[in-house]
Amino acid sequence: MKLSKKSRYGLRALIDLAVHSANGHVSLNSIAERNAISPQYLEQVFSGLRRAGIVKSVKGAQGGYLLKIPADQIRVSDVIVALDGNYFLEDDDGKEKGISDAIQHLLIDRVNQETETILSGLTLDDLKEEYLRNENSGEDMYYI
Repeated sequence: MKLSKKSRYGLRALIDLAVHSANGHVSLNSIAERNAISPQYLEQVFSGLRRAGIVKSVKGAQGGYLLKIPADQIRVSDVIVALDGNYFLEDDDGKEKGISDAIQHLLIDRVNQETETILSGLTLDDLKEEYLRNENSGEDMYYI
C-alpha cells in the first residue's frame, strides 16, 4: 500500500489544523504556507474532508476551518477513505484457482486485515501528539 499525495497532504493539514485550532478557526492559506502545500490543491483536499464530515468551514473574511469532531475520534482510516476511497490491496484475479486462493488467503487478506487494524487504530490525536513530541524534543538541543 502506498499513501497517495492527497492522503499525505490531508493528514499533514489535519495535524496542523488540530494543533493550531485551539484558539479558533484556521485559514487554509496559513495551513498551506506552514506545510508548503499549494493552497489550490489544499482546497480540493479540504473539499473531500468537508464532505466526509471531518472538518467544517467558517465563512467570511476572517473565515477558516475547524475540526467538526474531536481529533481523538477521527481515525486515519476515515481520512484516507474520505480522500482516496478504498485503501485495500486488490483481490487476486489470477487464472489458476488454487494459486489465486493461496495468494488471496495468505497474503492479500492478511495484509488488508493488518492495514485495517493499524489505520483504524490510529487517530488524528495520536498523530498530533507524536508531532508535538517530535517538535518539542528539538528545543532542548544545544549545539557547540
